[in-house]
Amino acid sequence: MSSLQALCSGLPLQPLPENPGRWAGVPHAPVRTPGLSPAEEQLALRNALRYFPLDVQELLAPEFAQELRLYGHIYMYRFCPDMKMRAYPIDQYPCRTRAAAAIMHMIMNNLDPAVAQFPQELVTYGGNGQVFSNWAQFWLTMSYLSQMTEEQTLVMYSGHPLGLFPSSPQAPRLVITNGMVIPNYSSRTEYEKLFAMGVTMYGQMTAGSYCYIGPQGIVHGTVLTVLNAGRRYLGVKDLSGKVFVTSGLGGMSGAQAKAAVIVGCIGVIAEVDKAALMKRHEQGWLMEVTDSLDHCIERLRYSQIFLTEGLKQPVGFSTLLTALGLYAFSCFLFLALGREGRIGSTGISLPRVVCNGPSALLLCPSREARKRKEVLSLGYHGNVVDLWERLVHELDTTGELLVDLGSDQTSCHNPFNGGYYPVQLGFAEAQSLMASDPAAFKDLVQESLRRQVSAINRLAKENFFFWDYGNAFLLEAQRAGADVEKKGANKTEFRYPSYVQHIMGDIFSLGFGPFRWVCTSGDPQDLAVTDKLATSVLEEAISVGVNPAVKLQYMDNIRWIREATKHQLVVGSQARILYSDQKGRVAIAVAFNQAIARGKIKAPVVLSRDHHDVSGTDSPFRETSNIYDGSAFCADMAVQNFVGDAFRGATWVALHNGGGVGWGEVINGGFGLVLDGTQEAEQKAKMMLSWDVSNGVARRCWSGNRKAYEIICQTMQDNKDLVVTLPHEVADERMLQQALRP
Repeated sequence: MSSLQALCSGLPLQPLPENPGRWAGVPHAPVRTPGLSPAEEQLALRNALRYFPLDVQELLAPEFAQELRLYGHIYMYRFCPDMKMRAYPIDQYPCRTRAAAAIMHMIMNNLDPAVAQFPQELVTYGGNGQVFSNWAQFWLTMSYLSQMTEEQTLVMYSGHPLGLFPSSPQAPRLVITNGMVIPNYSSRTEYEKLFAMGVTMYGQMTAGSYCYIGPQGIVHGTVLTVLNAGRRYLGVKDLSGKVFVTSGLGGMSGAQAKAAVIVGCIGVIAEVDKAALMKRHEQGWLMEVTDSLDHCIERLRYSQIFLTEGLKQPVGFSTLLTALGLYAFSCFLFLALGREGRIGSTGISLPRVVCNGPSALLLCPSREARKRKEVLSLGYHGNVVDLWERLVHELDTTGELLVDLGSDQTSCHNPFNGGYYPVQLGFAEAQSLMASDPAAFKDLVQESLRRQVSAINRLAKENFFFWDYGNAFLLEAQRAGADVEKKGANKTEFRYPSYVQHIMGDIFSLGFGPFRWVCTSGDPQDLAVTDKLATSVLEEAISVGVNPAVKLQYMDNIRWIREATKHQLVVGSQARILYSDQKGRVAIAVAFNQAIARGKIKAPVVLSRDHHDVSGTDSPFRETSNIYDGSAFCADMAVQNFVGDAFRGATWVALHNGGGVGWGEVINGGFGLVLDGTQEAEQKAKMMLSWDVSNGVARRCWSGNRKAYEIICQTMQDNKDLVVTLPHEVADERMLQQALRP
């Protein structure tokens, strides 16, 4: 078993570690099909071997060549560490600077098997969100970090540690770029080749910037999205009894089940990968699991399995004891009668279902469910297209609409390499075809997308509302020929809105976005202290007085912190996320830093955010899809944010091609800022966090967003050093038309 000291000592070469190959019992990345020519294969092998001295190259060459042939990439499985990968307390890392130790803490969290989607392939989430391209890069990076001083900066080129370069104590300790490919060559086909050759990498967002905090981040985003969808589409503040149908339980999408419970609705989530589904159930994020569509429908329609033939009303549970008794009895019947046992003369089946407690028996009619205000997260082991088509069948045959809200969180940014599985094939069959005949697999994926959209379109004719979750679902459906066109719209708009256009865009314009922190002590008590501090900061802001829209967001996030604690959302590092504006972020950072200085928090706290934020991402089909001045396809904001964060105090910065909607579709960046209780850290936080929000609000203001205009004007009043160019409204459309007449 390796130690942290050994892990920081460079590549293990004397002796070479044994090659364990692919681990059994853990999920693995799908086989890639880069389509390399013989010359490109030779180049890929040469590129991998250059990490190693001559005396071991002859041994490693055939091994790496086999990985390339079998998996489409050289991961260097031999060098996968044999120690438990997790976020160890910061004081345990053998480093010369606290910043370096904090970065190591974050890297190892991204590779923790409890956090990472495909840990042995160094994929954190999204199917292809790499932390590194291979394990040699991991070993070298850890070694460099352990050596680094306050007058050096580690430079990372798409997973490759270029080296330590002299810099100043005020400079970032780490600068990361991922996927910075010349635009004309930033295509999926080129990417697959470049990644196989080991020269670029898809870092998603927080995978390659070392800032992922497990699925908690997307739980929070999904909670806010579904809450605001209910307000906008259904006109309700309380989602009790409302049904939300979606797909995806692996990686980030695994958060949807927990989010459904927190907002208090009925969530049905489809997932084709049984391992991903059961992982969420074992974590307690899914209340029930079934592989039966009949059960999914019954679960939405009936309050109780035990019905007699003439009974019209569900039998209520008067006490918890009664419920427990019925639960035990149902388990007995289930075991005695088997998977498809039948009860009496009713003909009601008991499909295979895994349940957490007696709440699994509360299966009321959908109209009764709304009265009972039932909360449920049900995982369906199967393809979401089957689920959507079954909901259409129920609507067409019974007239009953069993769903209120819908979305999709498959990894559609990567649809032909394991991000989306076609309904025509089972999971294993699809993986086989993906590797053996990529063209045929692509055809099936696109047919499946057309079927999925067709079913959603039918439901949307009723009182059902669907949105794109920023995973490129509608973009890929359009490319597949599905009916998603919105007549008269620009090219970033579809028949259904993205969640940014209708739901989260207004939040970004107010300066709110996914602010997060990690307690590097690894102590849950430190996280509890930060939760209380953050809550008190937001409550104080409300008491002083804020505008109604800001107050609503603060209240949502106070509720979120309380729910997050109650639902035990920590997976991996001791981390928390909330949505806050510029004032809130700065005030929270100052409160944390002062608490560290006073010893109330035992170790440094890393501040960060999702790249999916006010200023961090230029993405015309997601984060900037509600920008209508023609600049949605421009990336100045994200690049300027990366540069501005670097010289305003960030401990590390990252800039990526891809993330969310896919390679070549987005430029995004992020940061890490270590709070250590010093006055210098406080000043950096004030300066950097203010820029990190105001940049995006100013850009959204210039594009014509009225809410952003109001916020940036208020910010200028608060800080006289901030001077932003404001747009003049062009209100007379007739003047434009007249001026352009030939």
